Amino acid sequence: MAKKALLLGATGLIGSHLLGYLLDSEMYDSVAVVGRRSTGVKHPKLVEHICDFASIAQHPELFVCDDFYNCMGTTIKKAGSQEAFKEVDHNIPLAAAKLALAGGAKSAWVVSSIGADPKSSIFYLKTKGEVEKAFVDAGFDRVMLFRPAGLLGKRNEMRMGETLGIGFMKIISPLLIGGLKKNRPIEAKHVAYVMAHQPVNHVKGSRVFESHEIEQIYGSMMSGCRYME
Repeated sequence: MAKKALLLGATGLIGSHLLGYLLDSEMYDSVAVVGRRSTGVKHPKLVEHICDFASIAQHPELFVCDDFYNCMGTTIKKAGSQEAFKEVDHNIPLAAAKLALAGGAKSAWVVSSIGADPKSSIFYLKTKGEVEKAFVDAGFDRVMLFRPAGLLGKRNEMRMGETLGIGFMKIISPLLIGGLKKNRPIEAKHVAYVMAHQPVNHVKGSRVFESHEIEQIYGSMMSGCRYME
């Protein structure tokens, strides 16, 4: 049966990789992208909608889909304030999710963050946790939550502080064992690959994929082994 995917955040580090994987997937005969600028990608299955997120409620037809993927995100520094950050990471994705649900979406894939917790005293992690909870409570048949640690990969913009921090984490990564393994930085394309290829049809409700687990699943997929839960 022909299916349609809808992707939010297709120009980001994970989203740009995920877009390519979804376009290559035999699961979908159509992949729609809603964003503020073009991805620059040309593909017969790709449908791009360039719009102002403030007005998406006026265009529910753009969000008709079977599966909804949210890779939208920023940093507080880039956004300029906590309020602006929450608009990008919380308000817009949830508004889009409601429209996708109304448009027939049954499943949602959400990029979150290591340490996401609605009860956290850290604003960033608290917001991410609130987003996770809102998606779980929204009414999708299944919600897949991905919590990567520091992301590796080529960005369109330089984030000096983040780059230095991840560089340090890469150096000490071999020392992060046991319960600390989830703090190891991970390639953005690995996260995207698992999002696009991990079988989830048997899943009902929500499922959390921690960073080290994503890496483990990716390694199993690359070695030709089937990951067992």
